[in-house]
Amino acid sequence: MPLLCIASPKGGVGKTTLTANLADALRRQGRRVLAIDLDPQNALRLHFGVPLAEREGFLARAAGGLHWRDAIRPTASGVALLPYGTVGMADALAMAAALEHRPELLTAPLRDMLADPALLVLADLPPGPSRSLELLAPLAAMVLVVLLTDASGAALVPEIDSGRFLGLGALYGPDPDRLRLVLNQVDHRSRLSCRVAEAMARHLGPRLLGALAREDAVAEALAAQRPLLEAAPASRAALDLRELATAVSAVLPVPAEPLVAGWTR
Repeated sequence: MPLLCIASPKGGVGKTTLTANLADALRRQGRRVLAIDLDPQNALRLHFGVPLAEREGFLARAAGGLHWRDAIRPTASGVALLPYGTVGMADALAMAAALEHRPELLTAPLRDMLADPALLVLADLPPGPSRSLELLAPLAAMVLVVLLTDASGAALVPEIDSGRFLGLGALYGPDPDRLRLVLNQVDHRSRLSCRVAEAMARHLGPRLLGALAREDAVAEALAAQRPLLEAAPASRAALDLRELATAVSAVLPVPAEPLVAGWTR
């Protein structure tokens, strides 16, 4: 416990990159972190140096009874990783259908993970509305939504205000603070990007936890399969990432002592 869900209204906003780098940043703050990939693209592993040839994963085999602890992949960063697993379109659609009829395939393992008060779980969700988001949002301490500072990002603000955003209206009930936002890929060389970022920051107020600069260092870190804070610790994006991690930590519960050491059953 707790669970931090990373979501986005569409693909291509840097959600998975942000999830990986935020997991690493929180780990560097002393937290015990597990990153779980719930996106069939199975891309989260690439940020942690897992070879493309490794096809195994958790959710891809959950219907077959694979225990989540048996699917954990240690990484050099210290973040424990649960890849989705390599699947084709038919298998991805089959898993989505399975979650409709057997939600416990996902909720039961997550409840097991969250029983450890020292463990922080980051879930990289598929873009847009999804069954995974519907199932995990009620369990999450926070749903962090990634937006771009462009016209499409600005156009989503009314949906955010209305509570219809990604079907997350329930989060606007007794505890609306569970829905937070982050602006990604802010281009400080672009007048439009800066103006959109400023306008969104004013409008969102405390719901906005941070903004990350658009820099080549972020893409270069992915190409090297290394976390940003390791590959380019002095970059502007790295500074923004540290500030975001601090803001996230301030909202989440203080880490507790682990119930068990390691990940074995």
